[in-house]
Order: sequence, then structure tokens, then C-alpha cells
Amino acid sequence: MTSSDPARNISGAFDAIVIGGGHNGMTAATVLAKGGRKVLLLEAAERTGGAMRGYEFHSGYRAAALAHIVNRLDPEVAELLGLETRTTEALPTIALSLDGKHAVLRGAYGETIDGVSTAEAKAFAAMRKKLIFQAGILKRFLKRRPPEIGNVRMNDLGAFAGAGLSLLTRGREEGRDFLRMLLMNVADVADEYLSDDRLKGLVAFDATLGIHLGPRSPTSLLGLYYRLTGEANGRTGMQYVPKGGMGALAPAFEKVARSAGVTTRTGESVTRILADRGAANGVVLASGEQLSAPVIVSAAHPKATFLALCDTADLDTGFVRAVGNIRSKGNVAKLDLALDRLPSFTGVSTDDLRGRLVIARSITHVEDAFNPAKYGEFSPDPVMEITIPSLADPTLAPSKGATLSALVEFAPYDLKCGWDNGKPAFEKIILDKLEHYAPGLSQNIVASNLMTPADMEMHYNLPGGHWHHGELQADQLLVNRPVNAAAGYATPLSGLYLASAGSHPGGGISGLPGLLAAKRILSETRP
Repeated sequence: MTSSDPARNISGAFDAIVIGGGHNGMTAATVLAKGGRKVLLLEAAERTGGAMRGYEFHSGYRAAALAHIVNRLDPEVAELLGLETRTTEALPTIALSLDGKHAVLRGAYGETIDGVSTAEAKAFAAMRKKLIFQAGILKRFLKRRPPEIGNVRMNDLGAFAGAGLSLLTRGREEGRDFLRMLLMNVADVADEYLSDDRLKGLVAFDATLGIHLGPRSPTSLLGLYYRLTGEANGRTGMQYVPKGGMGALAPAFEKVARSAGVTTRTGESVTRILADRGAANGVVLASGEQLSAPVIVSAAHPKATFLALCDTADLDTGFVRAVGNIRSKGNVAKLDLALDRLPSFTGVSTDDLRGRLVIARSITHVEDAFNPAKYGEFSPDPVMEITIPSLADPTLAPSKGATLSALVEFAPYDLKCGWDNGKPAFEKIILDKLEHYAPGLSQNIVASNLMTPADMEMHYNLPGGHWHHGELQADQLLVNRPVNAAAGYATPLSGLYLASAGSHPGGGISGLPGLLAAKRILSETRP
């Protein structure tokens, strides 16, 4: 156990206890501390960071984090926490083709494109403009506490009015188009605008990454909207790696939390949330120690919070059933490779290796990769996103060595044959596919590590191995995230608040669930 305070903390010394030291937990703790609260943050692992926490997978080789790019860190969170993003550069996205003739998106989600016809570039620009405008309407609601059914606040009305005004100023046709497209599948939208399979496959992949939907599934466009609500440096859809690599994020969040006065205790697992007469009032640690506070903030998965940490006898039966029905089974695997040299992808320059490389040859490729997952099987031809993290952070590999990270879809949590049996076969499939685009790669592999959803569940305490803490689908967003009775961060237990990716607006390294939860707590409680 480590602590930011050499003195042993005693019960009753804190205004709030935050469970979980991921980026949302640290954001909530920091905002509360800056608001004058005495805050204790408890993290079960030996280091804070959650899914931003890296790991050594071979001697001398480290993976920086579960996520390997940033595309959703909220500017308000970055500014509030003093995190530096202004010096970041937009990563190029290379839509890989087997013939080495790739499409390359540059700037913030394809402000310019190399490798396509002039007509196709114009078509993509038109689609991009349309989607960014529509995502901007949804963004108004993602950056604020979700409205409460039957208790709409004045600022909620302001958000609705602002969205309506945005549509009115663009004309009736734009309004009709927004309503038409909102719940469409991404394949139909891509087909409306594009003719290049490389670009179609890319947007299909981006819309479904981390979600149990195929590109032809109804509402799959929502996933692309969600991605396009992210920004950096005022540029919508920008994707980047922070200075120092992904591994620099967790220490930056922790440093800001400590400077705000947050007391951090790592290696401390919470086993129970205490409650009395309908109000949460403390926690019990694995050591048996009890700590009390009038406010408990859980940045853990909603299912873990209510079904494992709370006594379900303190909760309504219908509420417990609703929590149990949250769909939260991961569908993405992560492959880390230790390499003895920088890999060479056919047709990709060394400079572009600093970006993200996507294998998704067409809409059909993505759809065909998804179909087996519906039946508990992985695809023989998966789609994936690849980065070379050691280019941003050379400390991840020995001199002259390199690391490769691939997020691979679709890898169902409930694999029919079991991951103990299926992992070697799936890893071989992934490596064979990589070899097609980077000939000779297999000869440079020093070691590999495939992390399945089952592994993510174990290593990061993610029930179901879902990095969003729940599906990002229409029925699990806004007023239904994670469930209606806990959608606004407050819960049926007075004094217990939620602040994880399982809460509004959802997953990704944004900090918004932590920020918005802390804002509500500050507005409703006193030190």
C-alpha cells in the first residue's frame, strides 16, 4: 500500500471517498478537492491509472496502456486539470490496402486525404461536414448532466433550444436529414456519400470499435457520432498521442489530483459500501478497515458497484434487475508485440507509422468480421487498428526495438470454445493478417501478448471485459446510462454517486463522467 499522506487516515476525516483511480475517478476527486472537499481516493492496484495503466509484457518491453490513442479528452477537463494538449499533433489515419495503395486521412479526421480521387475527397469532405454538424448537436447533451424524465431543469431546456436553433439556422432540409440519419446504420450513410471501399471500411470500423454492432446493424451510426464529439485544439475528430506517449497520462492525472489535495491510497481494495437507512456512509477495505464519509463516489463499473459492493437488500428489486441486465460484454482484443526493430508496412512511410493503421478493407469486411461474434466465435479475417507506441515513447522498448499495439475486432467475451482454448488460434490469425501488410514482421517478433475481454476483466476489474463499462447503444445512453434510476450520477442510495465510463456520457478517455458527477456533488452537498 502507498499513500500520498504519511499520516494514517482515520474514519470521518474526509468529505468524500472515491472508489477507483482511473482517469474518471481522479477527475472527480480533483474537482471535488478544488471545490473545497477533503477527498480520499482508493485504488485496488498498486498504481493509479485504470485502463491508462501500462504493463510489462516481456523483459524490456512495455505496453503503455489499454488505449493507444486519445480522441475524446474533453477540453474542459484538460484545462481544469492543467493537462497539456495544445502541443499535440493530429495523427494520420492510414486505411490499409493489400496492394499497398492506401488512403491516408490527415488532420482532424480527414481534413485532407491522400491516395483517393478528387471526386472521392470532395465526397468524404461533404460527409465529414454533415456528420460533424450532427455530432455537434448531440455533443450539447453529452457535455452536461442528462435530463431527468419528469424533472426537466432550465439548463436542459436551454440545451434543447440550442439544438433546435442550430437546426433551424441550417434550414428544414438539414433538420429532416438529422432526424432521418440519427438512428441509421453507418453502412447506408457511407454508401450514400462514398464509392471507395477503403474509406467505407474505415468509417464502418470507427463506428463499431468497442461496440457489439456491425456496420449494417440499425443505429450503428451513433458510434461514429460519438467518436466525432471528441476534439483537441478546437478541432473536431482529432486523434493524437500526448507528449511522452500514452503512459504519460496516468501520472499527469495523479499529479494534478495530489496537487489539489487529494489523499491517494493504492493497493487498497474496497469490498463493501456501507449504508444506513437508505444512505451510503462509508466503505470497508479488504483489510477490514472501515472508513466513513457522507459522500461515496464509485468510479467502478456500475455492476460492480451495485451487485458486488452494495448490499442488494438496500436496493429496490427492480433496480437490481435493471443493473443486472446492463449489456457489458467486451468485443475487442488487444495484441501487443515486442519487436527487435521498427516494423515496415508496405506503402507506409516512417512518418506515417506514427499514426494509426486500420485494416478494414470494406463495409463487407467489417460486417463479415462481426457476424461470427453473434454466435460466440471470432472471425477468420478480423479487422483492427494498429499503432507503434514506442515511436511516441521510446522507453517502451530497448534501443533499436519497437512495440506494436493492435485493437482487434471482433473478439466476443463469451467465446464458444473458451478463451483458454481459442486464444492461440486467434493470435495466429491476427499475426497472419499483419504479415500480409507488413511482410517479414513475424521474423522480428521477440514476444507477444494477446489480451482478450476475459483478460481485461481480470486485469482491470472490468465486468465482461468491456472498456466502455457498458454498450454504447441507443438504449444505454443519456437517461438510460447505466439505468434510468441512476442516470444523473446520483443513485437510489443517498450519498452514493457514480463516476465511471458506465455513466453518462460513456467511455473513452474523456474525463466527463468524473467531471459531471463532481459538479453535481458540489451543487448538492456542503463540506
